Amino acid sequence: MTQPEVTPAAEPEPGQEPEIGVGPWSGPLPEGDHWDPDLLADGDRRNVLDKYRYWKHEAIVAELDSRRHNFHIAIENWQHDMNIGTVVRTANAFLAKEVHIIGRRRWNRRGAMVTDRYQHVRHHPTVEDFVAWAQGENLAIIGIDIFPDSVPLETYELPRDCVLVFGQEGPGLTPEVHAAAVDTLSIEQFGSTRSINAASAAAIAMHAWIRRHVFNQLPG
Repeated sequence: MTQPEVTPAAEPEPGQEPEIGVGPWSGPLPEGDHWDPDLLADGDRRNVLDKYRYWKHEAIVAELDSRRHNFHIAIENWQHDMNIGTVVRTANAFLAKEVHIIGRRRWNRRGAMVTDRYQHVRHHPTVEDFVAWAQGENLAIIGIDIFPDSVPLETYELPRDCVLVFGQEGPGLTPEVHAAAVDTLSIEQFGSTRSINAASAAAIAMHAWIRRHVFNQLPG
């Protein structure tokens, strides 16, 4: 595929917003169904990697779908948790198969920074619905939270086919999800706080899966 020549944006003048993306295509138009005629004509200011500049939205999603990882992410949403957008953005960065919202359908998309357009998001109205779906897909439900029976994420052998589940900021995982989980994992901490932000915990857990199943690093 022909790729655009992407040059760094000029340094903004004091008080100016930095320019994002690239301007209109320069030179003969490229051939291929994945190119977006409007973006080629007007420029591409989206928050995407340079290799996706000027691509149609559906072409980007199709390319991502061709190589998504085997893990899913789920987060409970009973109180309109502000962390969900950031979790979706991180799931997109680590190429999760899907993100699952358990509870309220509406969630705050601001933290997603439009990455939800490229990340599959599925809604489950109840924990029971989510558990039935995961079991039907033969996915191990792995909770991430601090419980007396939690085991350290750092030494745990994460399964390749799994869904990592996170609770609300504050109350954490509900008892129903805790009971349904194959295991519940905790993240080792060394300071004075009892717990870390749910979005931060999600990023750490996703990266642990990437280290194990993309880079073949054994837990230790």
